[in-house]
Formats: sequence, structure tokens, C-alpha cells
Amino acid sequence: MSYLKSLFNVDEKVIVITGGSGTLGSEMARGFLNAGAKVVLLGTDENKLNGKVSDLKKSGGEKIIGLICNVLDEENIRVVNNQIVTEFNRIDVLINAAGGNMTKATIGIGQNIFDMNINEFRKVTDLNLIGTVLPTMIFGKTIADQKSGSIINISSMASTRVITRVVGYSAAKAGVENFTRWMAVEMAHKFGSNIRVNAIAPGFLLTDQNKNLLTKKDGSLTDRGKTIIDITPFKRFGEPDELIGTALWLASDASKFVTGIIIPIDGGFLAFSGV
Repeated sequence: MSYLKSLFNVDEKVIVITGGSGTLGSEMARGFLNAGAKVVLLGTDENKLNGKVSDLKKSGGEKIIGLICNVLDEENIRVVNNQIVTEFNRIDVLINAAGGNMTKATIGIGQNIFDMNINEFRKVTDLNLIGTVLPTMIFGKTIADQKSGSIINISSMASTRVITRVVGYSAAKAGVENFTRWMAVEMAHKFGSNIRVNAIAPGFLLTDQNKNLLTKKDGSLTDRGKTIIDITPFKRFGEPDELIGTALWLASDASKFVTGIIIPIDGGFLAFSGV
């Protein structure tokens, strides 16, 4: 194996992906399987999870299992962690892909912040922030005990740019970014320099969660979708598989001196002021 191949090598590494039955989690799983890794896909909907595992196996990904896991249920996560360690003896990479916005937490057209239901705000912040912190505390403990591994969180453009109507999601993702930097320092100081914690901040990708906000039934853009494209230099939405390269880099030794950073994958959205 050449030096470059060895740097980017994830062959036989054990990759645990929360939110694995979602679009982003399953696409990253596909990338890791194609690179020779072993993937543990976690999700709460058994039918959906089994469907994703079956689909990935059909496309050549034999080194994959799916486990039911609720990222807000501490005891459930501990049981799943023990299952993974029993099966594979280790966890090399944790990807916290569980999350996303919720329709009821979105401020409606014609509404304002004072119309927001605080219980829905709480649900979306719990899912995205606590749903990252709790798996990190449990799966990350296994990584800490090994003294090596990589944790990859999923942030969003909403963490640094004001994306109207999604205040709860935005607040949670801002928390994810702060937690990423905090955990990077904590792991390095107390468990050594072979554990890294970073985050990916996707730009606007068309997924099941947001397609109705960004596109109409005929496929044309909504006003919100047009605004996004206007201030995205690449003039298009991203594709979920465009996260794979960065995820592989963060999981491999090619990024072994990288920790505590948030990487935008956004077609230039974050860089452009609109002027």
C-alpha cells in the first residue's frame, strides 16, 4: 500500500453512524462501505433501518449491520454500545448524524417568534444537541478507553448564518459546534492526541426533510429555494454523497493533526455575503 493510500485507509475500521436510516447517514455509510470499512447503522424505525441495510448490501456493502438505537435514550445507547463492542471489539469512528429540523418547530409563514411552541423548540433542540451529546458520552467512552478514534458531528449552515423560521434547529446546531470544539479539547487533554473530534456543516442539500420548503411539487424552486440558490456561488443544491470525501478524510490518518474544526460543505454559501 502506498503512503497516500495508507493515510486515507479506513479498511476494516468500525464506523458507527447514528441517524443511519436518514439520507445523510446512509450516504456516508455507502461511502465507508465502498472504502472497505465495517459499518454499524443506527436508527429508531426498524422497517426503515432494515430497508437501508438491505439496500446497502445490494450495492456491495456486506460489512454492515443495523441496530435499533434512540439517541435520546441513555440506557438503550449503553446496550447498543455493548453489542457493538461484543461484535467488533472496538469503535474507530462515531458519526453523529441523527438530527434535522421538525415541521412543528418551524415558524410558519405569517408567524413570528412569539407564535412558536416552546415544547416543539425543546423537541428539536433535544434531538440535535442532546442527540449528539449523549451518544458521544457513551460511544465516545469506548473510543476514549481505546486511546484512539475519530468523532464526527453534523452541524449546519444554520449554526453561523441566520436561517429564518428555524430558530430551534439553529440554536441546537450552534450548540453542536461549541460542543465539538469543547470535546476536541477534552479528549486531547485527558485521553491523548490520537482522538479527534470535528464536525461537518452541510450547506443546502435536497433531502426528504427540506424538499417541500425548497421545491414545489413540479420541481421548480420555492421563493426560499430561489433565495438560497441566489447566494450560493455554485448555483445549485448539494448532493448527499458530496459529504463522503470529507467524512473519509476525518475518519482516516490523513487528518490525524486535525481536531476541533467545523468544515463547511456548502458550494460557497458561507463565504458569500450576497453582494
